[in-house]
Amino acid sequence: MTLTTILCPLDFSAASVALVAYAAALAVGTGAELRLLYVQEPAMPLAVGVEAELSVHRAAAQAAGANRVSTNMLKGEAAPEIVAEARRQHADLIVIGAHGQTGLSRFLMGNTAEVVVRTAPCPTLLVRE
Repeated sequence: MTLTTILCPLDFSAASVALVAYAAALAVGTGAELRLLYVQEPAMPLAVGVEAELSVHRAAAQAAGANRVSTNMLKGEAAPEIVAEARRQHADLIVIGAHGQTGLSRFLMGNTAEVVVRTAPCPTLLVRE
């Protein structure tokens, strides 16, 4: 499988650092472009410092050897926006964090990663913390 574009959605949780390192390693190994994405959801308080946070993750990916790294921020519901961005960018792979919610909490709260896996136009790699 040839990878040219890897999409890596971030939520800026503690697990995001490891997620970016994993996605960067895949980008380095395949020569793919790494696209870091943050989606500001309407129900969430306005995120402050998103550009700075994305810059920190971009720098970390570049320090890991990924030489083609871009960032983007969108507004809307996370899962549909991630899937739409994967389509727009013709992503070959989505690398997304899985927080391990199960049972009732996943049913009540939803699970972005689960929706992305079910609806993505390309393979999706779930990375656990």
